[in-house]
Amino acid sequence: MKKVTLVQEENLSFKVSQNLLPEDAQRLDIYFSLPVEMGLNSTTLTEESYFHSSIKSHSAYYSDKLHLPLVRSRFISQTKGEQTDYRLNLNLYSYQLRVALDTDIKQTLKLKAPEEFYPAAIELAEQTENLLKKLRRYTPTDPKLVSYFENADNYLSWHVEQSFLKLISKGVKSSDFGAERDYLFDFCKRESSYRKENDYNSQTTLEDPNRITNKMRLLHRLIEYGVVFQKETRFLNQHLQRMVRGGVTAVIMAFVMYVVLNARSSFAEVTLVLILLLGVIYGLRETFKDDVTRYIWRLIQKGRPKWQHIFTHSVNKKRIAIQTLWLEYIRSKDLPKAVDEVFQQRRQQNKQPAKLLHFRSDSKVIAKEFLPGYDEIRHQIHFNLAPFVRFLKKGEGRLYSVDNKKITQQSVERRYQVNMVVTQQQNSKEYIQRFKITLNRSGIINIETMETLD
Repeated sequence: MKKVTLVQEENLSFKVSQNLLPEDAQRLDIYFSLPVEMGLNSTTLTEESYFHSSIKSHSAYYSDKLHLPLVRSRFISQTKGEQTDYRLNLNLYSYQLRVALDTDIKQTLKLKAPEEFYPAAIELAEQTENLLKKLRRYTPTDPKLVSYFENADNYLSWHVEQSFLKLISKGVKSSDFGAERDYLFDFCKRESSYRKENDYNSQTTLEDPNRITNKMRLLHRLIEYGVVFQKETRFLNQHLQRMVRGGVTAVIMAFVMYVVLNARSSFAEVTLVLILLLGVIYGLRETFKDDVTRYIWRLIQKGRPKWQHIFTHSVNKKRIAIQTLWLEYIRSKDLPKAVDEVFQQRRQQNKQPAKLLHFRSDSKVIAKEFLPGYDEIRHQIHFNLAPFVRFLKKGEGRLYSVDNKKITQQSVERRYQVNMVVTQQQNSKEYIQRFKITLNRSGIINIETMETLD
């Protein structure tokens, strides 16, 4: 069982990733310990609103062993097969090339000795150039397929140029390898000239960094067709919720009618007192109906799954995986014993009153096999913590210090700590890990992996 990974993304978001094999099943639980001073509860931030606004799931084919030499150039000719076959093979090749290039760029950047870095960078550029030549060797003549090819070719050429410019910029510098640096620069220039010769992007787009970046982001999504799964979200308890709402309304209406009939029989005729009494009765009904419905619904819904993601293949529409989701506020006594013990390992000053928010994901892979080159799929769950900081106080404050009878002052910010325990279960194996998230109103300061005592 591969352990889940947690990576910070933007200022106030992070993602949790888990890998799944064919016909695999895993359970993932995340427990948030939210300090009471953050002002979060089921009233200020409901589970439904947080789920729909700030929790996103993503699933796609994945391979951590995919490197440039292993990219499969399995293309069909434009004269064979169906249009969807060509597009799927083209996207699969493009997606593999992008993932493999990103993987190899990261590994090359880890080389700190110039004698190792530059030969690896040159080899990487040569491999990439050969793979691009294979792509362009199969340029289709069918007008229906040309647009697919141009979109993929345009994006890959741009992504390759950006990746190698990043490699040159962040890689080790050495005056002894000027020829190698020139070769890498020439490779980037050739790709830029290639896009201009094919008129892939207008001059207006090229002159605006935002426009060219957004266009490439769109092309990136287009090449994910057939590789990244389509997602359909279902609300599991919709009919049950309607039944509860209808049942509560029926009971309250029956009680109100009983009171009204008794009150009517006590008065010989319609009087002002009767009218006021009926008004009070109906007012109480409207006041308490929603509260009673909400209370009963929370009792019935407790522990039940709320949503379900169904991931299907973009081309053949076959189901690949199903993800069932829970999200609810819980009490301390509802914590599993193992999770509670991990929370208790915190230092005494960190054991402050807190609200507990529990997220659970049960993932099941239906597919028996994946596309060639892929042995796993990767589920990614993105959490945005922006709703968590909505009620936080601003970072106001001053810290005074003295040095040789001279007083200095520094502005300080208010920070908060969110403790989080992640548990992963597969078959009889279980993995537990605690994280400490430090944040302020602007963003996440740090995500620290805490040691868990056995």
